[in-house]
Amino acid sequence: MTGPNVNVASYLSSQKKNKNKELAAEWATLEDLYNEKLWNELTIKLTRFVRHPALQKESILMQLYQNFIQTFEMKINPYGLVQILEVVVEHISDKKEAIEFLSKLKDKTKICDEAVWYIQVLQGNIYLTYLNDLDAAKKIIEELRDVLEEVGNVTPVHGKYYMLASQYYRRVGQHSDYYRCGLQFLGCSLDDFPRDQWAQQAFFLGLAALLGDGIYNIGELLAHPILVSLNGTQNEWLINLLKAFNTGDIKKFNEMKPTWAKIPDLLAQEVKLRQKISLLCLMEMTFKRSATQRNISFEDIAKETQLPLGEVELLIMKALAQDLVRGEIDQVAGVVNMSWVLPRVLDRKQIAGMATTLDTWMASISSMEKLMETRAAEILTN
Repeated sequence: MTGPNVNVASYLSSQKKNKNKELAAEWATLEDLYNEKLWNELTIKLTRFVRHPALQKESILMQLYQNFIQTFEMKINPYGLVQILEVVVEHISDKKEAIEFLSKLKDKTKICDEAVWYIQVLQGNIYLTYLNDLDAAKKIIEELRDVLEEVGNVTPVHGKYYMLASQYYRRVGQHSDYYRCGLQFLGCSLDDFPRDQWAQQAFFLGLAALLGDGIYNIGELLAHPILVSLNGTQNEWLINLLKAFNTGDIKKFNEMKPTWAKIPDLLAQEVKLRQKISLLCLMEMTFKRSATQRNISFEDIAKETQLPLGEVELLIMKALAQDLVRGEIDQVAGVVNMSWVLPRVLDRKQIAGMATTLDTWMASISSMEKLMETRAAEILTN
């Protein structure tokens, strides 16, 4: 076998003879960058070039790697190398070979943590999507979770990781983890997420918000721009259902049952959904009341939640146990004195209500201030 430079020159020369003039020009540019040893510019160029429609075959991409990229892969940015070879790996038909290819690549890029994490995410995607090896995918997700949580800043890998994790949790039916990872992914990579997939992602996140254990901050999803993608679709009703949950509107929930009951997962969990919206209703009742009106009678709670009076105390105890509210139950008087409610992302109506509460509070302070001034004058004159 001849030396690497001879192989590269011969390979590039043959590629420049391509009948596609545009592609031939691209090959010529790559040759110039390679000969001038402009590794950074070559990396950037290759990142786009490997995605050219004419190259999307396993044999063509592997030839590109073996005859060209492999000869200088240790000279370019490790993370950039992974970005380039991600396309090559996607086209390897034998996915076990793809895993092995990535394992070898990991050894070549070990000087860059982000590149290694990126490779692990790619392996996780293959295990999850192609090999159906949920245990292997879970192991990678758990290993990376601990590593990425310790990183002081958000890296380009975070978004890719959260997408992998959310897909895994959706597969195994862990709604809460899917919801949290899904939102974290959108926080990192919304701009890179294809617009034509927004509506589907919004629908899945909406269902997860309703079905997930411990998910009471639904306003976080309602405030996210991705939810707007459901407008004008057959799933637009989900926005109204999420709003009903966010405000604990049980009447609206019941009115919408003919619609949401068409979703098997929601219908199967009707009892759980009613428990959840009842807790959110209690939270909303506490939130709306001023600090001087936090003694809520069991009768009022039963009326708002549409629960039998005998089940109200259990509802309150569940809310206290999950730290959704804080307070004390007076069983004899049949009231609960609320002192705190879990902070949540608020919608415009809830913010307006809070503003009114603050205005009332400020008026009370002003009244007390004037009273103290008046009484102080009496004390001084006496």
